[in-house]
Amino acid sequence: MVLKNFLPYIFLTSTIVLSVYSQIMIKWRISTHFHGLCLPTGLLNKFILLLTIVFDPFIFSGLVATFASGLFWMATMTKLDISFAYPFTSLGFVFVLLFSAFLLGESLNAYKIVGVLVIMLGIAIASRG
Repeated sequence: MVLKNFLPYIFLTSTIVLSVYSQIMIKWRISTHFHGLCLPTGLLNKFILLLTIVFDPFIFSGLVATFASGLFWMATMTKLDISFAYPFTSLGFVFVLLFSAFLLGESLNAYKIVGVLVIMLGIAIASRG
């Protein structure tokens, strides 16, 4: 009975976690392994490059995570009102900003921090309604 009450929130949390993982993993791999990649000439060579990128294990895991996130989102929609659940997906912005700064070395400035605080305030307000 207790798990049934928490299940929608597990679905929602899984949606957010998998989405954030996907964004960070794909950005990290593209930035480190495929940085400065030149687009080859010829359609076949472009297709082979695309397959190489898509089937890189790290990028592929990010794509699978995106798909799984969508499945968890559908499960969330069966249990929670979208007007309640959807604002929480904005937490993805917060986590992507933090992880991109701490894991990928991207800039974190006052504007971004204030923006994240505004998002969090919006989530707090929207979740009460």
